Amino acid sequence: MPYRSIIYSLILFPALLLTARSQTPKPTELEKTLISAETNFIAAAKKGDPDFFKRTLADDFQFVGYDGQLANRQEMIDQRSNDSMDLLPYDMKVIPISDTAAIVTYDVVLRVPPEEDQGPPPRYQHFSTTWVKQGDLWKMKFLQMTASHWGDW
Repeated sequence: MPYRSIIYSLILFPALLLTARSQTPKPTELEKTLISAETNFIAAAKKGDPDFFKRTLADDFQFVGYDGQLANRQEMIDQRSNDSMDLLPYDMKVIPISDTAAIVTYDVVLRVPPEEDQGPPPRYQHFSTTWVKQGDLWKMKFLQMTASHWGDW
């Protein structure tokens, strides 16, 4: 009798894996495009690349920092030109609004050296960005950074 259970397990487990794999939706072109755009944004934030921000941020771009302060496009460019961020993003999702607008939302670990990890900014954050298509280009129109965890880690 135990052999029968093992045989059933060996047959059913691969079938379940194939069923689960076939049910995983493939990313749409919009999702691929915006995840790539967001990944490029993260890479530019890591390098402190102001030229990327000048090309990619919409003219009326706004952002809300982890501290709740609202800032504009030029403030973002100035801030990112003088400082780099070591971000580790995960669980990225695209929420389509239309063919020309979408929200990208994901969690971030802000990695800092241990000697600097004594206070703000919060290490665990949630980022939400709004992207709009202007002509053939996708532009970031809004970014909100939200602290996911305060206090001792």
